[in-house]
Amino acid sequence: MPCAPVLLLRRLVLLLSLLLALSPSRAAPELGSFELRRPPDEGLLLSYSLRLQLPAAVEDALLKGVPLHFLTEVEVYRERWYWRDERVARQSRAWRLAWQPLVRRYRLSLGGFSQQHDRLDEALAAVLAASRWQVAEAGTLDEGSAYRVEFDFRLDTSRLPRPLQFSVDREDAWELELHHRARLLPRESR
Repeated sequence: MPCAPVLLLRRLVLLLSLLLALSPSRAAPELGSFELRRPPDEGLLLSYSLRLQLPAAVEDALLKGVPLHFLTEVEVYRERWYWRDERVARQSRAWRLAWQPLVRRYRLSLGGFSQQHDRLDEALAAVLAASRWQVAEAGTLDEGSAYRVEFDFRLDTSRLPRPLQFSVDREDAWELELHHRARLLPRESR
């Protein structure tokens, strides 16, 4: 028969494993696909898709009237061995997602463009994917240079109502962000 300290240790290990299993896991966005293309006379085009399940606290705040702001930023840098890399292009998209209780629909806005969705997953699908997004104009990329592309996606908590920002700083559920880097090789070395 095991002694008291061994039984106590077993119970402690069991309790810790239960607490870890019950603790909410951080729902970070995941990269589904990421493709860079450089067709002639079109610049640099980005197509991507992300996977994200909103945490319960974030979805609850959305249903209580708090709009969510998602920010996607892309920066293109020309690699240089003799100096810091030179930024040649920068693009961003800021999405606003809000629940409208009177019509029971989600409203998704990007600049002056807005659309209505019946379900949350439909609205999020528009935020989490882009096809042929021009992130660098034609003529800004040199054929013989290598480039680094930095892609950032996040929930912009700085745009939340001020009282909510103080409580959000202490919760991991609101830290929804993804950082991805890709390299674009010179055309002749492909």
